[in-house]
Amino acid sequence: MINEQIRDREVRLIGENGQQLGIVSAKEALKMAQEAELDLVKIAPGAKPPVCKIIDYGKYRYEQARKEKDARKKQKIIEIKEIRMSPNIDTNDLNTKVNAARKFIEKGARVKVTLRFRGREMTHVQTSKVILDKFAEMLSDVAIVDKAPKMEGRSMMMFLSEKR
Repeated sequence: MINEQIRDREVRLIGENGQQLGIVSAKEALKMAQEAELDLVKIAPGAKPPVCKIIDYGKYRYEQARKEKDARKKQKIIEIKEIRMSPNIDTNDLNTKVNAARKFIEKGARVKVTLRFRGREMTHVQTSKVILDKFAEMLSDVAIVDKAPKMEGRSMMMFLSEKR
């Protein structure tokens, strides 16, 4: 809340330089803020009495936006790369997929390994789990299994992430 929106009878006032000005009426605090050509901003509404500060509200909002923007810049977004296979994959094809997953993991991405079942392949779901286990074992030097192989619909999925 700023300026006229503050309806409290008394407020604890903090000056523009951070000095304590004591407990004053809200009208008097607003008058002091207008004399300094600044805004009266309620900082701690839950306190008894509420704490208000005399500051330039536009500048305050600008600084808050800058801080949020900097915080977003520093966030690391984890990318998820997907590798799809079928249950009747050959060893050389599996090695190629493992090498691709290794590159993704070394770049810091999580890898979603999907084993898709089509038609009659659905009858051999349990024997196909071995393929995902072998895939994880081949990458055990650089990756750990985040989520164990799990069946969802017509596909079995497993998530791998970088070892720390």
